[in-house]
Amino acid sequence: MSESKLAAQYLDAAIGLLERVRDEETGNIAAAGALLADTVADGGRLFAFGAGHSSLAAQDIVYRAGGLALMNLLAVPGAVGVDVVPATLGSALERVDGLAAAVLDSSRVRAGDALVIISLSGRNVLPVEMALNARALGLKVIGVTSLAYATGPDAPRSRHASGTYLKDHCDVVLDSKIGVGDAELTYEGVAAPFAPASTVTTSALVQAMLADCTADLADRGIEPPMLRSGNIDGGHDWNAKVFDEYGDRIFYLHRGYGTAHRRH
Repeated sequence: MSESKLAAQYLDAAIGLLERVRDEETGNIAAAGALLADTVADGGRLFAFGAGHSSLAAQDIVYRAGGLALMNLLAVPGAVGVDVVPATLGSALERVDGLAAAVLDSSRVRAGDALVIISLSGRNVLPVEMALNARALGLKVIGVTSLAYATGPDAPRSRHASGTYLKDHCDVVLDSKIGVGDAELTYEGVAAPFAPASTVTTSALVQAMLADCTADLADRGIEPPMLRSGNIDGGHDWNAKVFDEYGDRIFYLHRGYGTAHRRH
């Protein structure tokens, strides 16, 4: 098989996954969009969290041209992408008990807010604990995960003490349709399967969710606070007006935006 054919095989696999997401997750995407729209309409704030490479999709919807201005990143130090050395430390932090509770307790989240938690496997302590504690604080939780890791024939065991997965502690679950192992291709002479597609489908899911949220708000007569590209004329001025109007719900503009000032 030539390299060009292998590339086409990967793209076909990604397209197939996106078609499954479109055909099988439309109802859940609409429910997630409505949940976010309800939160915005009620004056709540929006947050997104992901650890490791799952953080890529979370970061992609924060301060994004063409995106909803109200989405804030809930960052766990050391677990945002591959921002630590050694990179394996980030994976280790996902298995630490109590970390999610500490982060939530020192964050700006409050009852009535919504949190999107992105975790491909949904089996590690950090995303499970994040969902459990967020709901205990009165937040609505949307989980973006692969149900194959929790319910499929090759599903690995949960690493959380409860034996549960992210999917078990969410108000809405979006299934990325990724198989266990997150590798779409094999090739003679290559010992391990390769070519992950989880970033493709997960990013598509969260962008589709926000598209539904945007339309839902508009249908309610609420102008969605959208950001424009800074690379078009007038983009920065447009965004400045959005920041002025919604500054009380946008935390990524200030140093230490993830730190709470609330009293317990």
